[in-house]
Amino acid sequence: MSDSEDMTEFASIVERIERGEVPIKNIERELICPICKELFTHPLILPCQHSVCHKCVRELLMLNHEDSFDAGSECSLPGSPRSRVPSPSMERLDRLVRSATVRRSFGSRGSISSPGWRRGSVTPRVTTISCPGCQHDIDLGERGISMLFRNFTLESIVERYRQAARAAVAIMCNICKPPQQQEATKSCMDCKASYCNECFKLHHPWGTPKAQHEYVGPTTNFRPKVLMCPEHEMEKVNMYCEVCRRPVCHLCKLGGSHANHKVTSMSSAYKILKEKLAKSIHYLISKEDQVRTQITELEVLINQTEENGQLAERRANEHFERLFETLQERKSEMLRSIEQSRSRRLNQLKGQVEEYQGMLENSGLVGYAQEVLKETDQSCFVQTAKQLHVRIQKATESLRTFHPAATPCFDEFVLETSKEETLLKEMCFGGVPDPPLIDLSHSRVYNEASICWRLSDDHLPTDHHVVEYRRLSGPGHSPSQEDGEDSGVWRATDRVYGPSAVVCDLEPDSLYSFRVRSCRNSMFSPYSPEVTFHSPPAPAFGFLFSDKCGFSTERLILNKRRDTVESVAGMGFLLAAERVQTGSYIGLDYIIGDTGISQGRHYWAFKVEPYSYMVKVGVASDSKLLEWFHNPRDTSSPRYDHDSGHDSGSEDTCYELSQPFTLLTLGMGKLFIPKTSSSSSVSTANASSGDPSNRMLPMPQRLGVCLDYDACRVYFYDADTMRCLYERQVDCSGTMYPAFGLMGSGKVQLEEFITAKRLTF
Repeated sequence: MSDSEDMTEFASIVERIERGEVPIKNIERELICPICKELFTHPLILPCQHSVCHKCVRELLMLNHEDSFDAGSECSLPGSPRSRVPSPSMERLDRLVRSATVRRSFGSRGSISSPGWRRGSVTPRVTTISCPGCQHDIDLGERGISMLFRNFTLESIVERYRQAARAAVAIMCNICKPPQQQEATKSCMDCKASYCNECFKLHHPWGTPKAQHEYVGPTTNFRPKVLMCPEHEMEKVNMYCEVCRRPVCHLCKLGGSHANHKVTSMSSAYKILKEKLAKSIHYLISKEDQVRTQITELEVLINQTEENGQLAERRANEHFERLFETLQERKSEMLRSIEQSRSRRLNQLKGQVEEYQGMLENSGLVGYAQEVLKETDQSCFVQTAKQLHVRIQKATESLRTFHPAATPCFDEFVLETSKEETLLKEMCFGGVPDPPLIDLSHSRVYNEASICWRLSDDHLPTDHHVVEYRRLSGPGHSPSQEDGEDSGVWRATDRVYGPSAVVCDLEPDSLYSFRVRSCRNSMFSPYSPEVTFHSPPAPAFGFLFSDKCGFSTERLILNKRRDTVESVAGMGFLLAAERVQTGSYIGLDYIIGDTGISQGRHYWAFKVEPYSYMVKVGVASDSKLLEWFHNPRDTSSPRYDHDSGHDSGSEDTCYELSQPFTLLTLGMGKLFIPKTSSSSSVSTANASSGDPSNRMLPMPQRLGVCLDYDACRVYFYDADTMRCLYERQVDCSGTMYPAFGLMGSGKVQLEEFITAKRLTF
């Protein structure tokens, strides 16, 4: 087909669509509300562009049925026709609300937000719903459903579908009264009512303003002539926001929530979107034969899936039946062995009991011997007594060395089935995916846990993964608590479709265990080996390195993301060192975080490269920073600061005092613990001794800092084990900033979780 013929056919399709000549058939699935499963009634457009019945949204938000209908700019009149929509079942509503809550707990695949809730609004406090179409969490904001546009186009299509489905059912005049009520011939879009010919003439007389009303054929769908802005109710929408994908008015663009968004004129958006939609329809219509062929192929696949599924089920049943038979046979054999051993032992013990009963007086062997003693004939006595004496001696010997004829213990018959149970639990089909392996090097735990995992090299694609976690210990933790998390019960996240997941709302200073398993074709892999992480003592504090305050561009290199700083010995440093005869006047190059702390308890973590010559890390107040950054570099000696790491007497005289800063020294693969004082404590027993070697620890791979502003105390942790290395009092009279000082070659990198929120913002 040539381009001209193709364009002619395309134009013909557009004209047919505009004239409504394209038949409405087989489209009912597109007109069904995903909540109530009925035809849409007054559908609203959610921010994710899916539509839901107004009544369903209200019931989902647990609004009262008495609330006035306010969707977009148009309110339905009390007398306007409206078909009854069955209410969503409470079970469905509860499931949707609960799923939205779970996603907020564990982190969902996406979230679409609007402004928060406002007191006094008609919308309830819980304004977040789960879209039944895309499963995103939708925050309706302070104005709730009044911020949503009513989908009048969808309403019109539903109305045409209803009329086509009930062609024999006429629309009656709203003015005539039964039994003389007539069939409507017109509907007035201004009056929002339907009329017969006589009533229309009566209520729209010539020469009056009503005669200018717009009328159409009989309909029950009355839509406004002009779409008004839901945020600015007196303004018409005349632009289209390409970011939010919704119509807006000029006030929204001038100073509203769309001020910085890209917008286009409504006519341009109408032309572009209509052309795109018409082209898509043209493409689908032109591929109708291909679609029918693919439908046939899919139907064949459906039949094959049904047959193969039944075959696989029969084969699995056969395998399990054979296993049951084997277990039953083995069970019978082993129980038979136990029964035989029990019978043999009982017979032996019972025989021994009878033998010993014969040793009793006037019974058994003793009684028989007493009767033999009564024999007076010597030859007869000797003939019988010899054998009897042997038996008596054996009985006497048995009495002296008593041993039961059999043991009552059946320890050799104890059945150990743990290995077999493990094999049975891990028994799976050949297509079951291999268990994933949690990547400890990339997983991080703060008040949220970022868990990453790897799959085997030869793994097949998986459908999704499930992360499970449980709290093992922490403040307030008790195994007897009934709460699911605190009782050690595994809790699962939603399905995860990537190699990582975020688990939210973890308790501080607690030990958690995590595991992951994969799923493919509804078959789950075994669990990954469990790994444990200790959450920090405070929520994560997000910041980036500041490139403004005191930043030295000569010796410090800051990357574009501002999450890594590196100290290099430049030419200026070498020229300065040439003039210096001692090292005591070479200063530190300081850099701080771009966000300060004025209250609360906060934690952050970072990595210091092992090759770093000397790096100081900690906190400093804004007043101390001004002092550092305004002093000349060549006169700032390490001996001048009390927390310099040097062992001088002048330093010790003031170190007991609470200072507006605290810095811990790291370098050359070591961490230097300052001398202990009444206001500080350390993890090493010999830190208070004079020997510096007793105050050195191997440099942790990751170091964490926790500032308790209200308690005026700072803590330093090994971020991998959450072991507190050092803590001391700090003067928090001003705004405190994360502070870093570098000398010589060195590099500090903030952890991704610490910088993520700032980078996203």
